Amino acid sequence: MTLTVRVIAPDRTVWDENADEVILPSTTGQLGILTGHAPLLTAVDTGVLRVRLKNKWTPIALMGGFAEVEANEVTILVNGAERGDSINLEEARTAYTKAQADLEASETGDSEKAKIQAKKSLKRARARLQAAGGTVE
Repeated sequence: MTLTVRVIAPDRTVWDENADEVILPSTTGQLGILTGHAPLLTAVDTGVLRVRLKNKWTPIALMGGFAEVEANEVTILVNGAERGDSINLEEARTAYTKAQADLEASETGDSEKAKIQAKKSLKRARARLQAAGGTVE
């Protein structure tokens, strides 16, 4: 038996296939979902969703949202999502480095709003880099 997994962003459906296992980045930590999982509704954090089908893992960068698990169906509604195989690794690495520098620069300023925005940008850049197969120190 398999899970039916759907990842839906405002502009498109990023994933609509079966899977054997899902690792979901919730706001309380990573959640592993297998067939027969108890019903669940959770907030999704910015991070990497990992979907396994026949021993092949597919990473998808998620930009926050909600997920529902019920009757072997996993529905994930997110603000944005990108499959790892569609992300250019070098561009993602460059964006991550820039986001790190922007966060460091915001630490010296007085604007709390700038610090929060820089942290959000870094989190997004980290998720894209990890989904593309890059590593984060």
